[in-house]
Amino acid sequence: MKVLIVEDEISLANEVRNYLEKEGFACDEAYTGKVASEKLFSNDYDLLLLDLGLPDYEGLELLKESIANKTDTAVIILSARSALEDRIKGLNLGADDYLPKPFSLLELKSRIMAVMRRKHGIKANIITINNLDVDLDKRLVTSHGNVVSLTRKEYDILSFLVLNKNRVVTRLQISEHIWGDIIEENYNSNYIDVHIKNLRKKLSDFIDGEFLETVRGIGFKFVEIA
Repeated sequence: MKVLIVEDEISLANEVRNYLEKEGFACDEAYTGKVASEKLFSNDYDLLLLDLGLPDYEGLELLKESIANKTDTAVIILSARSALEDRIKGLNLGADDYLPKPFSLLELKSRIMAVMRRKHGIKANIITINNLDVDLDKRLVTSHGNVVSLTRKEYDILSFLVLNKNRVVTRLQISEHIWGDIIEENYNSNYIDVHIKNLRKKLSDFIDGEFLETVRGIGFKFVEIA
């Protein structure tokens, strides 16, 4: 999952980034509204963590930009502004949640997972598909009680594909969402194919049928088998 953290307090931004990256998220940071606007324009993010009190930009205006240009990006407002009016404005503009400062990093993660479940139409932390149970909180995959042994990156790719089941996901999207910022010329290298090959091999012990399609020249699709 790729996250943009927009926060002018650098120490807090770094703290949030370090925590989320340990939890398996790919994070970018922006300390000003201008930089945040540029990143939103040039990148696709699953989630925007937005501080309203930016030095050069009205946070609500940045929220409007995000909603207008990146309709699939979830938004959680992180702000010391506790006034009900600001909270209502942000939610009415399209923010998915509002978490006032100071906040617990554990609560932040819980809010993020709740928002992403709503965005993807998931009712629980565990996605069951093709004899697999993908636990989004524990980052664990099991099948009929047996743990499927995956590396961290294999899990990240699988969970991303499962969240986008029956949809083609490009190599570039996988690179951006799993690895974060990359050099564009590298995105088509074979490291993604190696991880996909390993996933197919490991999961074929638990799933009958063709569950992971390669769409030539584009990317991959995790297919829900009826």
